[in-house]
Amino acid sequence: MQSLLQRVGYWLGCWLSCPRPQYVSSPNYQPRSLLKCLRPGDILLVEGTSRVSTAIKYLTQSSWSHAALYVGEAEARDGGNTEKYFVEADLSEGVRIVGFEEYQGYNLRICRPVGLNEKDIDDLIRFVYQRVGYQYDLRNIIDLARYLLPLPPVPSHWRRGMLSLGSGDPTRAICSTLLAQAFQSVRYPILPDWEWAEDELRCQGCKKQVLKKRNYTLFTPRDFDFSPYFLIVKPTLETGFDPHALLWSENIESSDR
Repeated sequence: MQSLLQRVGYWLGCWLSCPRPQYVSSPNYQPRSLLKCLRPGDILLVEGTSRVSTAIKYLTQSSWSHAALYVGEAEARDGGNTEKYFVEADLSEGVRIVGFEEYQGYNLRICRPVGLNEKDIDDLIRFVYQRVGYQYDLRNIIDLARYLLPLPPVPSHWRRGMLSLGSGDPTRAICSTLLAQAFQSVRYPILPDWEWAEDELRCQGCKKQVLKKRNYTLFTPRDFDFSPYFLIVKPTLETGFDPHALLWSENIESSDR
């Protein structure tokens, strides 16, 4: 039987996941073009419309409120055509496998790691598959709800700290920290810190800069966008963009002033 806290957390997660009706989205892609561009290991960033998305976008000062890992395609559950699948940490359902229909209608961005070999990608996908069924971190749900109503005038240097309040329970996750852990497991950088280490091969007392892993709870969806180690893939350009083939109307849109 679920504890009272778990039931409250599930209810709160469902409430926070509800879309805000006044939000109007203009998707920045054609679904067929985007699906054609995807490769296993790609990160899909989502500009969500829910209450919790509003809080995340405000606190991170970013358009991106959610992140999922593309894990490949397989035969659809109804036995029809192949379908693209992603692993994500959902607020109310926990870590789960979903199809692309979960993200249709939202603005999306593909962030692609560069230089990983086939084994690295397999290890990355295995890492997230092993965590399917984990629950969303309840402590993060409560923190995000607390900072949503009303939206506070928070200094920018505190915002990241507000989103790094997870319980640290290994059977719980949030979307960006799950993916940060996965990439750190194959030693792929996102936004690493640097530190000085001894370089005795050069000389005694010499030092060299080395990468240092950041705590995975410090990562947010926008970090995959800002990272210099992920390629931003734009489906319109990848599928053969020709500006000379565009058809333009001669009417000029008037501005309301």
